[in-house]
Formats: sequence, structure tokens, C-alpha cells
Amino acid sequence: MSINMKKRFASWTIWLFILLILVLAVGFLSLCVGSGGFYFKEIISAVSKRGSPEFSILFDIRLPRIILGFIVGGALSLAGVILQGIFRNPLVEPYTLGISGGAALGVTLNIVFGLSSIFGVISMPIAGFLGAVVVIILLYSLSINKRILKMHELLLCGVMISFVCSSVLMLLMAVSKTENLHGIIFWMMGSLEQPDMNLIRMASIVSVAGLIASYFFCFDLNALLLGEEEAAHLGVNVERTKRALFIIASVLTGFSVSVAGIIGFVGLLVPHLARMFVGNDYRILNISAFLLGGCFLVFCDALARIVIIPLELPVGVITGILGGTLFIYAVLKKRLIFG
Repeated sequence: MSINMKKRFASWTIWLFILLILVLAVGFLSLCVGSGGFYFKEIISAVSKRGSPEFSILFDIRLPRIILGFIVGGALSLAGVILQGIFRNPLVEPYTLGISGGAALGVTLNIVFGLSSIFGVISMPIAGFLGAVVVIILLYSLSINKRILKMHELLLCGVMISFVCSSVLMLLMAVSKTENLHGIIFWMMGSLEQPDMNLIRMASIVSVAGLIASYFFCFDLNALLLGEEEAAHLGVNVERTKRALFIIASVLTGFSVSVAGIIGFVGLLVPHLARMFVGNDYRILNISAFLLGGCFLVFCDALARIVIIPLELPVGVITGILGGTLFIYAVLKKRLIFG
């Protein structure tokens, strides 16, 4: 192994260690803060008081939110990294392709037709995921031609499908009852308040599986940085890679949106921040974006719970404000560095 490669791996190890420490720190912070704050000693004491109000608040309410925030933030960030890689476009994010619009439309139809009262709360994420799957299939069908996935057509079709879904969504909101309208708007702003632990476990499996699957294509993504023709000359099966990565990113996005609602800027901002710290090599970029995205969303959720105590803001409001500000900083920072 060359000296440069050893230095690179040492640098990657340090960054991963820093990110893991950050994950623990942000998770602990989120566990402590809220309308009812807890000190470190109180958390340690609550562990042995199973069934107490403190134990219930910490481990039945806040801990599941932290887990969900981490896996959703990680999944959206990883999807953003993958999509920006295969499109070679820094402005592409998971929501650009209309997948979130399909999920939102599915949830809205579920609320309008009152399916939650018949099948329970679980029907909302199921409806959202089915809506996302319909859009994924439609996008793939429209963009594939002679077994070649046309990326520019995929992007254009995704943007148009997103506009169509948004228009239908506004139409449904215009004719909905007041109580249904409140539920639709609150879901669209994003929330990590998911009471079903089975759904959180399923989302965790999908998120981690997507991360593992992405590593089968990290060398292909590195080659795609040079362009599709150059990647093909290096032995990459470009079409198979694009199809597989599109499916991975789409499933990650669809499942995340169906579970937590539309949470903006995570999949756009975090890949840029990760590249600023670790560079463009997907061997380190994938895991770094995943960990950083999880930290970012958990931190935003903690802020959403304390900004206007005892009320709670939708986490999408915080990610929009904080994410937009940080994205402007990232763009200016890159301009200052690269000119």
C-alpha cells in the first residue's frame, strides 16, 4: 500500500471516528431536551425505573424519535449522494424526481377517504410508500428506451410528475374538510412522531440495506465522476449501475417520506457538507453522508421541540430554515475555494 493511500485511510478513519462521536453527542442531546428536560444523572436513574413517567418519556417516546430521525436523515442523505452521482448534477436531490410528490399524494388520498379510521394509523405510511412506488415505476417506464436509462429524460419527467402531483394535491386540499386539511398540512411539514415500533424497525432495515447495497457500486460511482463514456472504458456496466442506483435511491426516498413526511433540504445539503469534509471518493462519502444526515435531522428535531416550548414545530420547518442557510454557506465556501 502506498504512502498516499495509507494517509488517505488514516484521514478517513479519523473522520469516521469524529462522526460516530457526533452521532452519540447529538443523540444524547436529543434525549435530554424537550418540554421536560433531563440531566445526565436523571437519565441514568430512569434506566432502573422501568414503568416510571421518566422512563416512558425517555425510552418510549424520545428514543424511537432519535432512531427514526437518524435512519430517515441517513437514508435521504445517501439517496442525495447517489442521485447527484449518477446525474452528475449538484442540485439534484431525492425530491427532484417527484417520488416525494407521489408519496404525499398517496397519504393525502388516505386522509381524504378516511382509510386511517378503517385500517389504522399504519395505513398512512403504506399509502405513502405505494404512491412513491407508482411514481418510481412510471419514471422508469418513461425514461427507459432500448434498455438504456436516459438520465436527462428521467430528470425532466421527474420534475413534471412532481408538478402534477403538487397540483392534484392542492386540488384535494382545496376541497377537503378542515380536519383533513390540518392533517395533510402537518404531515407535509414532516414529523418524527411515529408510534409504531415495527415500522421504525422496518425503516431501519431498509435504510441500512440501502447503505450496504450502495457499497457494491462505490467504485462504479467513482468512475462515473469522469463521465459515462470514460466509465464504460474502465469496465463499468453503466446502464446496469444507473438502474440499480436509481432503484436504491428511490426506495430509500419513498420509504423515508412515507414514514416521516416531506423533510426538505437533508438530501440536498448534507451531500455537499460531506464532500467538503471527506472529498468525492464514494468509499468514504456514502457512510459519511449517512452518518452526517442522521445527525443533522436528529439535531433539527431536537431544535423543533425546544424553540417554542411547550409547543412543537414540524421538523421540516427547522430543516428548511437551517438547511437553506447552511446550503448558501456551502455554496459560497466552494466558490471561495475553487473560484
